Amino acid sequence: MYKFSHIANDTAFSAFLSDENATIELGHRLAHALQPGMVVFLEGDLGAGKTTLTRGILRGFNFTGRVKSPTYTLVEPYTLLGLEANSKLYFYHFDLYRFNDPSEWEDAGFRDYFNSESICLIEWADKASGQLPSPDWIIQLQPESTGRRILLSATSELGQTCQNALTLAAN
Repeated sequence: MYKFSHIANDTAFSAFLSDENATIELGHRLAHALQPGMVVFLEGDLGAGKTTLTRGILRGFNFTGRVKSPTYTLVEPYTLLGLEANSKLYFYHFDLYRFNDPSEWEDAGFRDYFNSESICLIEWADKASGQLPSPDWIIQLQPESTGRRILLSATSELGQTCQNALTLAAN
């Protein structure tokens, strides 16, 4: 189970996640607030639950296949049903942990993945500092003694609109 709490500046919210199931449940809810074209940075230490949260988001889009960490592949692509009839949504989960230089992002050709028909989640975005598009959301996962805390910050107008939809649905 997770519990939302609002932060005073209205550009962020936090939730306490007691276990893996709560992380997946919150991810499912996040999926309903995400929109095509969004860029989301996922921040947290190794094992913080970034891929688990991504699995929950994908489950929210009715994806039933295997969701694996892109640590070695750098990106895991998913083709999902879009919001409009007969449309597709492209979902990309990046893990830049193994990057040694920010220019590796450009060299890999990842810029083409970022468009109005895709949602891009990026772990270890700091490894491509200065190369990535600006995020709409920054999601931080922080361990606590009996679970983890998630802090979601909206960093764009689109991100704020989507966060407002999320917090309204939680109330």
